[in-house]
Amino acid sequence: MEEPNGELSIGEEFEWVQWRSGDDGDLRRSPERKIHPTAIVSRKAEIGESVVIGPYAIIEDDVIIGDGTIIEPNVIVKRWTRIGKDNHIYPGTVLGGEPQDVRFRGQRSYLIIGDNNIIREHVTIHRSTMEEGATVIGNNCMIMAYCHIGHDCVIGNFVNIASYTGISGHTVIEDRAVIGGMVGVHQWTTIGRLAMIGGMSKVVRDIPPFMLADGRPATVKGINKVGLARDGIPPNVRMDLHRAYKILYRSNLNTTQALEQILNEINPSPEVLYLVEFMKRIKEGRFGRQRNK
Repeated sequence: MEEPNGELSIGEEFEWVQWRSGDDGDLRRSPERKIHPTAIVSRKAEIGESVVIGPYAIIEDDVIIGDGTIIEPNVIVKRWTRIGKDNHIYPGTVLGGEPQDVRFRGQRSYLIIGDNNIIREHVTIHRSTMEEGATVIGNNCMIMAYCHIGHDCVIGNFVNIASYTGISGHTVIEDRAVIGGMVGVHQWTTIGRLAMIGGMSKVVRDIPPFMLADGRPATVKGINKVGLARDGIPPNVRMDLHRAYKILYRSNLNTTQALEQILNEINPSPEVLYLVEFMKRIKEGRFGRQRNK
């Protein structure tokens, strides 16, 4: 079978295998790579074992794709993207595109994606705007259809981002956070561990860990009870976090006074101490964003 025309083409070490969307086999366990004849894959890309690359996908130079990853039709993986093992990338997604930053001048930078992620249809994730910098996606994340993740973002593990959410550059989303659909996140924002953001919210300030936030602009409404319980946080710690929330957001104390009262009155579990440290860092930043200095 003839190779597709163009500068990028499939490497000689790969076997042409017809893609069959109705294949009953477990493609992840197949020892051979399955690459559709219409896919364009650079010889300079590193493709792991059992990788599936669907029709009309484009894999550019200097891309690494780990074992067992499935690339569905019409996916574009741009140069200097690193994808780990057992990811599933759905149709129309573009990974590693150039950052939407007027200061960007084409320097080498990266998009690094971990293992076991699900990235649904038409997601766009941009590489870093800084030379040798990286946009980073952790492990076991679900990024739903039509989401955008901007340059230099760092997304933790087990993060769930619902459809149509836009995450601006330099945002940090910590482990196990949940972001509702159609949320807009301001650049340099930090969303803490196990926080939950309601759909259609406008996030312009940091959202502390373990909290539930909603609105335009998003404000803290309470603790993320369901998320904390699912994560195995003990009931006594959940109660302590609820007490800390009431001191921070339902008293007449300023932040310094509230944090002092929390430390004096509430059992210093790792979760409570992390919440206190997070709030202290917000105070050190600007505009309610700890990393906006």
